[in-house]
Formats: sequence, C-alpha cells, structure tokens
Amino acid sequence: MATYVSLVSWTDQGIRNFKDTMARATAAKDLATRMGGEMKELYWTLGPYDIVIVAEFPDDETGTAYLLAIGALGSVRTTTMRAFGQDQIQAIVAKAAAE
Repeated sequence: MATYVSLVSWTDQGIRNFKDTMARATAAKDLATRMGGEMKELYWTLGPYDIVIVAEFPDDETGTAYLLAIGALGSVRTTTMRAFGQDQIQAIVAKAAAE
C-alpha cells in the first residue's frame, strides 16, 4: 500500500461547521475504507493547517480519487505528499545508485 500525508485546511464552509468535525472525520475514514484504503492517523493541529492525515491506498489513482471525493464536499482543501518508509526508500536509493 502507498502512504500519503495530507495537510488539510478548513474552507470557510468547514470552519462555519466546525462542530461537525468529528462526524466529517468518521465519514472520511469510512470512505477511505470503502475505497480500499485506510486512514492510519488523523490529528487536529494548530498552525497553518487544521488537520494532518496519514493514509494508505493501493495506488496513486485511488488516493487521488479519495482526495477529490472529500474535497468536493466543500469543507476542506488538501496538500498531499506521497511518503516512503525506510524499506521503500532503501530500494529507491539502491535503484538510483545502480544507474
């Protein structure tokens, strides 16, 4: 599974409905599961981003579809980074070094 770290900002709609954040988080977690992924971690944060999500999806296409689906609801905007674990980056480094 591919890992993604998403930095999430509430939109004007999202902040107006801040009281619904737990229900929205549960719905987002359920959607990830239905799409074959898993929300591994979710944190509400202080600073330039309101939420940080660590999620896994089978591929980039599924991860992107998930982000489009939650973004389309209008409460959040995301900045997402593909993340690599130690074993994964070791294989990437080895591949690059072989060239």
